[in-house]
Amino acid sequence: MKGARLHGADPWRGGRVDDGLFLPDFCSIRVVFVVVVLSELLAFMFALVATTGLWRRLDDLALISLLVQWTALACTAVLCVLRRALLRLSEVGAATAAYLLILLVTAVVSEAAWWSVGGFDPERRLIAAEHGEFLFRNLSVCALVAAVALRYCYVQYHWQRQLQAELQARLQALQARIRPHFFFNCMNTIASLTRIRPAAAERAVEDLADLFRASLADARDLVPVGEEIALSRKYLDIEQLRLGERLRVEWEVADLPAACRLPALSLQPLVENAVYHGIEPRPGGGSLRVRGWTEAGRMLLEVCNPLPTPGAGQRPGNRVAQDNVRQRLAAHFGAAATLEVQVRSDEYRVRIAIPLQDGENRA
Repeated sequence: MKGARLHGADPWRGGRVDDGLFLPDFCSIRVVFVVVVLSELLAFMFALVATTGLWRRLDDLALISLLVQWTALACTAVLCVLRRALLRLSEVGAATAAYLLILLVTAVVSEAAWWSVGGFDPERRLIAAEHGEFLFRNLSVCALVAAVALRYCYVQYHWQRQLQAELQARLQALQARIRPHFFFNCMNTIASLTRIRPAAAERAVEDLADLFRASLADARDLVPVGEEIALSRKYLDIEQLRLGERLRVEWEVADLPAACRLPALSLQPLVENAVYHGIEPRPGGGSLRVRGWTEAGRMLLEVCNPLPTPGAGQRPGNRVAQDNVRQRLAAHFGAAATLEVQVRSDEYRVRIAIPLQDGENRA
């Protein structure tokens, strides 16, 4: 999923993948709705500043709303249709072209409005202003509003891009911090097997190469849950060579749809923690259980391991891996993704919940 949308992207963009144009997607229903609401607020403000009586203000509000909405929706339609043409221009050129188009549309709609409400017959005219004054006033207001709106879109777009760049750099740094932990453990295992079990050491090197390849993936990408599970299996295969029968693994992930996606190296650090803090300190080892299922529009992954027996040399943890995974989940999904820890009398359980995207609930 190249270029997955990270949490914090501008909702004003209308859901469109960033195409390099600072203008929002005026073909989006969300953006059209925002334009309609803001236009009506603008019309209401103009009606309030009128010096006429209350009932006359209501009449003015109806006429002003009709004119403003016609103008706003016409500008929205033109910018939607001409978006591809604007993409071929420079940023300054696109801004200038959009500004002139808005003024042109305003002039056309104003002219049409003037003649449609009695411009031919002064006695039936609903607009009190003269023709030239009416056009000048509308174009002046449009020029100011369009300049402010375009400036806002420009600043907002570049601010969002800066936030995305900073977030992507942070994700890469978080993923880089995960790598040394399991590489160090895996290399120690391979070193111990080199003389006594060379064939097993060779298989471990191949698994480590796959782990290394996966760890170099772009941190912005979401990977299929099957790939993350396969990566965790390879890591456990290496640990199995070191711990032997002391490590027993139970997988309950058959019900996970193949389309489910999550950040790379989300499950493997939790599995590594379970081995290092739960299984290895126990003289008799223990069973590590990995479960996965979907529920209420979310994918849930759970890693369970037994707690070390008292006096077995329990290792203190600093929760670096858990905090790392939690931060990367938040960067991709915001508050919709969670990582929870439950400690029972004899079991340690870590569960991550990730919202399903469109189409991911199908097996």
